[in-house]
Amino acid sequence: MIDSHSHVARCPDPPETVVAAAREAGVEKILTVGLDEASNREQLELCARFEGLFAAVGRHPNDAGGFDDAAAEDIEKLAADPKVVAIGETGLDFFRDTADVESQRRAFAAQIEIAKRVGKPLVIHVRDPQGSDDAVAEVFSTLEPHRDLVVILHCFSAPAWVERAAERDYYCSFSGNVTYPANEELREAAARVPDDRIMVETDAPYLTPQSRRRERNQPAFVVETAEKVAEVRGVTYAELDELVTANAARVYGW
Repeated sequence: MIDSHSHVARCPDPPETVVAAAREAGVEKILTVGLDEASNREQLELCARFEGLFAAVGRHPNDAGGFDDAAAEDIEKLAADPKVVAIGETGLDFFRDTADVESQRRAFAAQIEIAKRVGKPLVIHVRDPQGSDDAVAEVFSTLEPHRDLVVILHCFSAPAWVERAAERDYYCSFSGNVTYPANEELREAAARVPDDRIMVETDAPYLTPQSRRRERNQPAFVVETAEKVAEVRGVTYAELDELVTANAARVYGW
């Protein structure tokens, strides 16, 4: 099994404990994702210490304030590290207001261009207030001219857009929220993603699966998310494991 999106440095337990628990659960590879200049470097330090960890480097939409040419240059410089297998997470977040929209757009556009130049996939964060799809619509529109770019819609939470994602060959990665009882539409969407575009993740330490909602998330808990996704797709856990492991290997080249 793989965890296609995590923030290992933010998990409350020491990384040694987090990685050991993941290994015990059968999670062999983890993408640990940076959010800004400092956390990008934290992920690279972890990747140097632990086998099976790989990094994405970027500037999160919620941290996009002050993004400038120097920030873009820093991301591109870090992307040369062989343990960096993706750019991001980037995109648009209209749910939180910790960064103004224009800063988010500037950071998003820059990271699209970086991903194209370095030939690595782009990890997308997109979040709307309930009842709106303005952010997801703008993300799709912004990406439209870049159809050759490999795109991962991390923590996929826009069930009405799953067919449009499939039309563009975007990867849809499902997190612990797919296990929440209220999210039936999201489970239905997980059943409709093409076999070669489905992935699973934790987004640890956030979005803990249903049975562990009182705990902070960690990569080991991706197993519960994968079990739920396998159930709604009508396949065994082993079959889903084979699919997502192959898809992540294709995307990240690890």
